[in-house]
Amino acid sequence: MDAADQSIESGRGTSPYSTKEKVGRLLWCIVQATAFRCSFHNWYGVRRAVLGLFGARLHPSARVRASVRIECPWNLSIGADSAIGDRANLYCLGPITIGARVTISQQAHLCAGSHDYRSRLMPLLRPPITVGDDAWIAADAFVGPNVTIGEGALLGARAVALKGIPPWSIALGNPAQVVKSRPRPV
Repeated sequence: MDAADQSIESGRGTSPYSTKEKVGRLLWCIVQATAFRCSFHNWYGVRRAVLGLFGARLHPSARVRASVRIECPWNLSIGADSAIGDRANLYCLGPITIGARVTISQQAHLCAGSHDYRSRLMPLLRPPITVGDDAWIAADAFVGPNVTIGEGALLGARAVALKGIPPWSIALGNPAQVVKSRPRPV
């Protein structure tokens, strides 16, 4: 075994998570599968409170459905009057910041985590995701790590955003491409 292989082998057992994160993830997994998931559909305040206990920062008017999957809620921030739809997946290994009046539709996936493919150890990366005010991530869309969805932008159904989407634009497809501008609401 050469030096590079020994380095890889010695790094394999090293977790990217602190003990505090491991305990937090375990506790959150239990709470999410029980109290969070089993809450009535309109108990938004209860779910906000539970998320707040785990460090999430949610405006009092934010609405998160019971079937939403959230990893590491302490990395989540949601602004006023924003809604996260059924079965959305907020994979908050890195920070996910969702602005005000944002709609994250059902089964959308925001993934703030990846691995450095340039290294044999494939270390965990935790780049942020930012979704600007008045944006809409439509059903089944995917937003990758280190992506900013601009203010008022619309990412269409099943679109895949691997780079930023400019403000007040509509992006569709895989990979998402801007197809036209979005008019500002009155």
